[in-house]
Amino acid sequence: MLPLSGLKIVELGHYIAAPFCTRLLADLGAEVIKVEPPGGDPFRGWGAQHNGHSVWFSVHGRNKLSVTLDLKSEEGRRRVKALARRADALVENFRPGYLERIGLGPAVLQAENPGLVIARISGYGQDGPYRDKPAFGAIGEAMGGLRHLTANPGQSEYPPPRCGVSISDDLAGMYAALALVSACWGRERGNHAGRVLDLDLVSSVFSLMEGMLPEYGLFGWVRQPAGAAIPTAAPTNTYPCADGKWLCVAGNSDLIFRRLMGAIGRMDLAEDPRMATNGGRCAHAAELDAAIAAWTRTLPAAEAEAALEAAEVPCSRLYDIADCAHDPHFLARGLVQRVADPLLGEVLHPAPPFRLDGVDPADMIRWPGRAAGADNDHVFHELLGEPR
Repeated sequence: MLPLSGLKIVELGHYIAAPFCTRLLADLGAEVIKVEPPGGDPFRGWGAQHNGHSVWFSVHGRNKLSVTLDLKSEEGRRRVKALARRADALVENFRPGYLERIGLGPAVLQAENPGLVIARISGYGQDGPYRDKPAFGAIGEAMGGLRHLTANPGQSEYPPPRCGVSISDDLAGMYAALALVSACWGRERGNHAGRVLDLDLVSSVFSLMEGMLPEYGLFGWVRQPAGAAIPTAAPTNTYPCADGKWLCVAGNSDLIFRRLMGAIGRMDLAEDPRMATNGGRCAHAAELDAAIAAWTRTLPAAEAEAALEAAEVPCSRLYDIADCAHDPHFLARGLVQRVADPLLGEVLHPAPPFRLDGVDPADMIRWPGRAAGADNDHVFHELLGEPR
């Protein structure tokens, strides 16, 4: 049995953040009922399609029951209230005020079920001067401080790139999942705080800004983009190899630094008093990066990686998804799962990131994302007991 078996959750989510939250909870065993509009979650139209169905949604909607409802109709509102009565929690990511306008705000839902935990995910939060502004994940990256850091120094003519995935939505979803489980835990122990949870994309990204806010408050420092380097640790960077590939190397502890210098034939730098501490190495990071790059340029990435691994220096080639899909470590740990999807055929899923004692990762993917409304009959007539 999975750890969240028995936890009942209603998802009034669309696109990414709320559905990502409930996917994590469903992977851990929660019963998630995803409420979609009659035409299905608009997200079903995103990304590659096969047999007329979204490939991404196979993962995004996995382990969830799907029902379709028009939330603006009397029947839709009645059924959402009925679902709320039997649920432990509800997750939504509409713009602030929308559920209240259609008669499904927290006051209404908690009148049906006083113990209901409601996690609300939005762009800017449920209050504040920006609450009513529209937002998607890219806005969370931009305003939360992340996009400022993804630029390459000396390339101000190019816009700083996004990180490549919907990191703002995913972070907000992860925080919502943690807060939701925490609120349910507290509720079972008589703690009545935290029944309505307010998560947002901007705050979720902002929370990852490490020491930047205290640095600014104390010293007036504004951390600047460092490209592939880490400004607080050296040498840590990504280096070009002879075959046109890249090697990420993290040699930033004193002992690892010495091993790294030995592997590249630069013990002179290991013995240099300027490089004896991390602070000294950060001050001379450009010199160290040039020495390491001069070595990596002489070897294909796989050979350079093997040489550094033999010296116990943390390193990795930059993987693309094909590398991930075939890597023996990924396969040994069950991170790549083959799933039979009735809508798509056999499809690869990333396994849940949780490793649970006694649980096969394959058993955590109980079914892929279903067609919109596939579970209407089961949910409305069997779970809610409505007459057919």
